[in-house]
Amino acid sequence: MSLDRTDLDAATRPLNRARSMPAGFYTDPAIFKAEREQVFLKHWFYLTRAEELPDPGDYRAFDSPGGPIVLIRGNDGGLRCFANYCRHRGSILLEGKGNVGGKITCPYHAWSYLNDGRLYGCPDMKDAEGFDKVENGLVALDLGDWEGFVFARFARDGPSLREHLGDFPERMASHKLGAMRCTWSVTLDVACNWKLILENAVETYHTGIVHRDTVGAQQSRTPATKGDWIAIQVISGRSIATLGSDQPPFPPIDGLDEDAKLGTYFTVVFPTVQFAVAQDCLWWLNTIPVSENRTILEVGGCFPEDRLSLPDFAARAEPYYDRWERVAKEDVGILEKQQRALGSALYRPGPLSWRDDMVQAMGVWVLDRLGL
Repeated sequence: MSLDRTDLDAATRPLNRARSMPAGFYTDPAIFKAEREQVFLKHWFYLTRAEELPDPGDYRAFDSPGGPIVLIRGNDGGLRCFANYCRHRGSILLEGKGNVGGKITCPYHAWSYLNDGRLYGCPDMKDAEGFDKVENGLVALDLGDWEGFVFARFARDGPSLREHLGDFPERMASHKLGAMRCTWSVTLDVACNWKLILENAVETYHTGIVHRDTVGAQQSRTPATKGDWIAIQVISGRSIATLGSDQPPFPPIDGLDEDAKLGTYFTVVFPTVQFAVAQDCLWWLNTIPVSENRTILEVGGCFPEDRLSLPDFAARAEPYYDRWERVAKEDVGILEKQQRALGSALYRPGPLSWRDDMVQAMGVWVLDRLGL
């Protein structure tokens, strides 16, 4: 890997003397390869909300840094996640999302699997010596669920999801996130490194500039966290999940604790997802790293379940969707330019501001996992 030790030491100094990460942290294919092995394949990553797959046979296919995977609900009501390939010769089994009923059939040679991953049918294999149907079921990933948020990991050992989250569940308890329901999402193909997206998501230094005509300037504090997550809290007496100075269309969640009432938590649950938790809703930025300079970004939004039954829910929710998408696209525009600039032969890391504290924390977390 081509990261200079001097540059890394400068990036991890006390914040008032620190500099930004070297360009290779975001542009070097060798760094991305190391992240795949040491970060993406070893840690929990977010998939979707459980209610997005309500019925037996419902599935959603995902691309991931560890290859194609599929999340499916079995006849027993349980969710399972599998590597999305046939055990015969590796064909992709499922695309997009939908419902396969009780059985998945490979489109290449018609091997079939039950929706719990067991091999069901395998034409013309009766003469294969030593063939064992049990051993040739779909390959499962580890799966975890917290308050309806579904995570997976390729590793079969390490901390549980609950241990990974640390005190995140306690901090968000009064928002009653388990009673949230996803109502909207949009997917963007972004020409930048995944870390730039998440670094941007935990600093307010840029908001009065990049988002001058939308969310505007913001002030934040940095709450202490335990576990594999970081956060800033943007201080505002009203939800900032919509634009403008008018009161948001939905009231605050009942029973918020005093800290939660102060403003919106912009968190990063390492390694790849942000949950923005406001007084009246939640939205997320889920990054799917594709290469050192390309990321698929899914932005999704949730509201308390009781809001969905309101007769004017759709009209009330629209300003939230507008804000989430417009602001995400503003961020993408500036981050793609940043990625291009990092390719300059003359690029040198610049000094960090006190408002870059969680940017530095993000980088330090990744460096620690890479052993750098």
